[in-house]
Amino acid sequence: MPTPAMTTLPSTFRAALLLVLLILLLGPPRGAVAQQTAATATPLTIGQTFTLVSRVLGETRRINVYIPPGFPDSANMALPVLYMPDGGMAEDFLHVAGLVQVSVGNGTMRPFLLVGIENTERRRDLTGPTTDPEDRKIAPRVGGSAAFRRFLRQELMPEISRRYRVTGEKAIIGESLAGLFVLETLFLEPDLFDTYLAFDPSLWWNKEHLLGQVPAFLRSYQGPPKHLFVAASSQPDIARETRRLDTLFQQAANQRLVASFVALPQETHGTIYHPAALLAIRAALAPEPIRKK
Repeated sequence: MPTPAMTTLPSTFRAALLLVLLILLLGPPRGAVAQQTAATATPLTIGQTFTLVSRVLGETRRINVYIPPGFPDSANMALPVLYMPDGGMAEDFLHVAGLVQVSVGNGTMRPFLLVGIENTERRRDLTGPTTDPEDRKIAPRVGGSAAFRRFLRQELMPEISRRYRVTGEKAIIGESLAGLFVLETLFLEPDLFDTYLAFDPSLWWNKEHLLGQVPAFLRSYQGPPKHLFVAASSQPDIARETRRLDTLFQQAANQRLVASFVALPQETHGTIYHPAALLAIRAALAPEPIRKK
């Protein structure tokens, strides 16, 4: 029942006042609560992204970057760089960034800047020339790996050095065709990276032509030390080809080339990347041992 004081107020004002009191007692409608909750959500950010116009490739490429916690914009710390093809947000960037975050945090990996290169024409960029008609069936354009390396050397690497504080140390990680690109780069342009991590590399490409180039490379290489890590799944042809590659490295015994080969028969071609990457970064990118004085 309205109080005597309220009866003296205009009817429209009394109605508005009663509505305000009712909202205060019962709270806002459920829809309003949901809208308010949704409005407070913000994007989840794990790194940085930018685009780079490439004259070499004749297109614009998206680059994703993950910086380990504690190192962004550090005036006193420069980081080595781990480059990865298949580095799009819908590709392998997120899970490799997670491995870097965890591994740096638990001390099993040195801090690295992770640079993911999102694909446009993956099978074009990651394959070398081929004379096998079957290879040419996998995509409208193949055989562009040399141009992709020029993009890395001439455009992407200088841009990363311009944007971030980095050292001269560089590593590359890739699986399947990207693993083929990793190995091809080691054998054709070994100075481009210091560490090469390849999982289930597609050495079948061009009728295993790349394997035929390995013995000459192993005999002649006298450059700075390189570290290679190769992992193979249960896929029969890839397991066979990587065993052959392992044998070639053992026979050459080139002390400037430190190579590790790991068989993961419990993994398939579709599952090998994550477990192999964890083993690789622990083996090849581990913290330097503390030397006793």
